[in-house]
Amino acid sequence: MRTYIGRQQAISPEDFTELALGTPVELWLGVEGETDEERAAREDAARDILAESPNLPDDLIRMAAVVIEENPDLFDVIPLTRPARRRRSARKGVAA
Repeated sequence: MRTYIGRQQAISPEDFTELALGTPVELWLGVEGETDEERAAREDAARDILAESPNLPDDLIRMAAVVIEENPDLFDVIPLTRPARRRRSARKGVAA
């Protein structure tokens, strides 16, 4: 099954999010290791987008609310068990 937003195909969840928002997620969340200059440029671009589309935050909140309402299982938490740790004896490479 293929998913399209407008004429663009969304192949990954990241693609879907970017196409739905109209901007890359990294614009709003940043990326690990970005410099102060990169962060400032990213924030300037975000401010410009918000100035042109002042309803964007409200639209995104509505979109998130619809997704949550239609998919309550997104928040089903399943506890995971940790595998037992193996102990090593005094001799290197020998499992106890």
